[in-house]
Amino acid sequence: MFDASTGAAALKALCANKIFISTVLSLCSAQALKVIVYVVHNRRKTMRELTEILIWRTGGMPSSHAAVVSSLVTSVAFVEGIASNLFIFSFWFALVVLRDAMGVRRSAGLMAKALNDLGKQASEKTGIDFRLVKEIQGHTPLEVVVGSLLGVSIAVSLFLL
Repeated sequence: MFDASTGAAALKALCANKIFISTVLSLCSAQALKVIVYVVHNRRKTMRELTEILIWRTGGMPSSHAAVVSSLVTSVAFVEGIASNLFIFSFWFALVVLRDAMGVRRSAGLMAKALNDLGKQASEKTGIDFRLVKEIQGHTPLEVVVGSLLGVSIAVSLFLL
């Protein structure tokens, strides 16, 4: 039976878990850095835009996907060892996520942008309504590398300091 004391104990154990802490810190750090990079590179900054970037928006420098999975695989290596099944699983999981972040998602986003540009031009010439498709932002290789380095460094720092 699950009661309040069991839930509190589970939450306490989760918050003491270094793998969990490492991945959460990596995610939060990457998203906070995205806001800083956005502020530096863009003149128009509304609080809504900054909040959206911090909480929701994908793409941008650094990759939070890369930071999380790199932190995860590094943390698992420290806790379970590199010969463990969990490490092997997390390693391949990380490779799939990293490849998807800069491959499939990026390509889909670029294609959506091209489609939107074409649709706008056709709409202007013909007067036919065109509904924009969502442009999913993937990551450049540099964004993935920086995110990965961030995740690894946070995990290593947490386990060695």
